[in-house]
Order: sequence, then structure tokens, then C-alpha cells
Amino acid sequence: MHAFRAHDIIKDNMQNSSKATIRAVSALLLLAVLWGYNWVVMKRALADVGPFQFGAMRTFFGGVCLFALLLVMRRPLRIAELPTLILLGVLQTCGFTGLIIWALVEGGAGKTAVLTYTMPFWVMVLAWPMLGEKIRGTQWLAALASVTGLLLILDPLHLGSDLFSMGLAVLAGVSWALAVIIAKKLHHRAPELDLLSLTAWQMLLGSLPLVAVALVVPAQPIHWTPYFTGGLLYNIIACNALAWLLWLYALQRLPAGVASMISLLTPVIGVLAAWWDLGERPSAMEAAGMLLIGSALVILSIRGMKRHEEVEPAIGQD
Repeated sequence: MHAFRAHDIIKDNMQNSSKATIRAVSALLLLAVLWGYNWVVMKRALADVGPFQFGAMRTFFGGVCLFALLLVMRRPLRIAELPTLILLGVLQTCGFTGLIIWALVEGGAGKTAVLTYTMPFWVMVLAWPMLGEKIRGTQWLAALASVTGLLLILDPLHLGSDLFSMGLAVLAGVSWALAVIIAKKLHHRAPELDLLSLTAWQMLLGSLPLVAVALVVPAQPIHWTPYFTGGLLYNIIACNALAWLLWLYALQRLPAGVASMISLLTPVIGVLAAWWDLGERPSAMEAAGMLLIGSALVILSIRGMKRHEEVEPAIGQD
């Protein structure tokens, strides 16, 4: 009798675990669609607003939404590690968001997405001097694939008119990588910090420089078209508040590395959506470069899964 009961308990636990994994994977797939298609949404919305004005509204009101969630969920609002939060805000919210939106003004949505997602490569490179984590084994293969992919996309022998926007997208990836490394240090130093609260504070603090720039830099009057209004709400609610809930939910329920692997769908969806919706068809060389960068990200994700490396929540977008 006891043996049957124990068997039923084990079976129920396995079923519950399986259901939790399915829900977490579903959350990440939805997240990849939200973030991936947003490259097209941002590109089209910029026809009706200045880049810094859009960046300021997107991040400031996104931060406000996260604070509303904290209140509803009764999560802690207390601010801690203020200097580090300010630095995170400058890098991940102000730097990352400001650079990608500026890049989208002149460059293609799909190409910007792929170049921005070189972030894991820059984390690997910067972690050597900043964290003492040397590049080893398959990381060298990922580094070679990333560099080759970057060269194919940037095409230094035939510099095009979108070189500036491509440079901004790469810098966005670097800024994002620096934020990931600093967040990693912070979580090791203060593991008790609430991740949603930390994200809300860094987003709000990081939005303030963008708000200041938006007030100073001249821009076209905002055209409150239905698409722009919907795109702005999509960015504030779906791609910030809802997206961070989905991301943190999935990280708590999936094995190490699985989340980062599924999140690789984001730039793929960005490229396909830009091709379908905006007519941005990559050249053969650009497509080869994108595939190489994608291969490098897969290599790093598989390595993380095998080594059971903890996924840093800051690899989520702002």
C-alpha cells in the first residue's frame, strides 16, 4: 500500500515538473516572438517620432509599469546598491536602448537585431579582463565564428552607407555585455536582491538620461498615429512589463542554458519579420555572417548547458 502511494507521489511530481517545464518553455517562446517582432515595430514607429523621444518614452514608462507590477505583487521597493544600479541603468537602459533606436533610424531592423545579439561574444571577451574568466575550449570556436560573421556583415572592403548604424548596433551589444558582467558581479555580491525590483530601478534610473537628451535634442513633432500609439504601448507593456515577468518566470523553472538557447530565436524572428514586413532581404554575404553569429551563439549556449552555467537575468532586453 505504501509502495503504491509513493509511486503515485513520484508520478504526480514528475507530471507537475513536466507541466512547469512546458509552461516555462511556452513563456520563452512567447517572449522570443514579442522581442523578435519588436525590431520591426520600433523601426516603423520611428517614422512618427524622434529616436531619443521614443527611447525616453519607452524606457521611462516601461519602468513605471514595472513599479506598478511590484506594488500589485507586493514585491520589495527598497533601493539598494544605488551606484551599481545607476551604472546598470546607464549601460543597459540608456546605452543599449538609445544605441539600438539610433541604429534603427538609418539601418535595417534585421541587421541591427543580429549585430546587437553579438552580446554573448562581447561578454566572453570582456569577462577575461573584468572577471578573470579566460576563453577556453569551444569558446575559441565561437569567437572565431563571431568575428568572421561580423566582418562579413560589416564588409570593411566595401563600406556602405549603413556603416554608422551597424557600428551603433555593435556598440549596443558591447553596452549590453558590460551590463551583464556588472549584474553578474552584483548578484554574486548581493544574491538576496529581488530581480524584478532591481530591473525596475535600473530601468527607471537609466531612462532619466534619455529623457534629458529627448528634451534637449530637437526632433520632429510626434505624430500620434494609430500605429505609433499601438507600437509605443506594445513596447511599454508587452516588451517591458510582460516580457520581464515571462523572462524571470522561465529562468526560475528551466535548467541552466536552456533559457539562453531558446532566447536565440529572438534575432532569428527579428530577421525573418524584417524580411517579411519591411522587405529587408539580406545579401548573400550578410546572410552568411548572420549564420556564423548564430552558430557562435548556439556553441556558447550548448557549452553553458553542459557546464550547468547559471543564466544571468540581465541578458534579457530592456
